[in-house]
Amino acid sequence: MTDQKSSPDPEDELAGTEQPFVEHLLELRNRLIKSVLAVFVVAIVLAIYPGPAHLFDFLARPLVAHLPAGAHMIATSVISPFVVPLEILVMAAFMIALPVVLYQIWAFVAPGLYLREKKLVLPLVITSTVLFFTGVAFCYYIVFGRVFTVIQAFAPKAITAAPDIDAYLSFVITMFLAFGVTFEVPVAVIVLARIGIVTIDQLKHFRGYFIVLSFVAAAVVTPPDVISQLSLALPMCLLYEAGIWAARVFIRNSSEEPEEAEAAHS
Repeated sequence: MTDQKSSPDPEDELAGTEQPFVEHLLELRNRLIKSVLAVFVVAIVLAIYPGPAHLFDFLARPLVAHLPAGAHMIATSVISPFVVPLEILVMAAFMIALPVVLYQIWAFVAPGLYLREKKLVLPLVITSTVLFFTGVAFCYYIVFGRVFTVIQAFAPKAITAAPDIDAYLSFVITMFLAFGVTFEVPVAVIVLARIGIVTIDQLKHFRGYFIVLSFVAAAVVTPPDVISQLSLALPMCLLYEAGIWAARVFIRNSSEEPEEAEAAHS
């Protein structure tokens, strides 16, 4: 008997791309190093200009603008004036370097994806990045001003507002994450529909439940005022509708590609 070596399937796009486990670990290490270096370089640049103190002033501007005359933020911990600006510096550096980090993730998983999946991943990475930044900007420029106005309007006159910078940073991070993740709803809807977990009809049927879940999530995550809860829940519902529409268009275009390919081969 003669040994016959199995030849790779010509229809298999991934044939011959397998790598040993050690090479995968080395590739992962290199991608992580590049991601960390990107964040580190951006952090160095931000440390030089505009500096951690100016970054904190920028982040605190919506709150400071609504404090009573003569009121200031305080630091209840000895090291807070040093640590909090550094934490904001790292947060800002990571957000600015996020496209590089996401690209490194995409480059790591790309060799194991088929061509159709590669066409799906890169647009979704770009879209999710843009939507996350949009959610953060919406929170900072629109929501914060209205929330702090309502809070100060309800504050008793006998109370002098002096927010702690540690508590404010935790509040900001929570709100940024809440709105950033909320604006990712269309991407999540498209992915779930594209990989076949749910259908468009099921997404439409779930609409009423999603509206209730949106208001429950907004009540849990945001401060206990109507303005901030509506500011999170209403965009979440609108983005869910946008996700259904985009998923319908995306799936229709994706289903037309195999038909065009078969017509070209025939």
